[in-house]
Amino acid sequence: MRLKELRKKKHMTQQRLAIELNMSQNSISRYETGVREADYKTLILIADYFNVSVDYLLERTNDPTFHK
Repeated sequence: MRLKELRKKKHMTQQRLAIELNMSQNSISRYETGVREADYKTLILIADYFNVSVDYLLERTNDPTFHK
């Protein structure tokens, strides 16, 4: 998942992103390291927050606006 990359582009800490998305910093960390996989609602929340497609977030495309 491109979560860490997107977060760093916005110069955000995991804690700040967690606050913005109303989740724990621990969850953000686990998503970034691959220890935990986000459910579809969380994927949509993250993709919407960063204004990218879920496919881009999941590294299925390099086009952040890709829609099939």
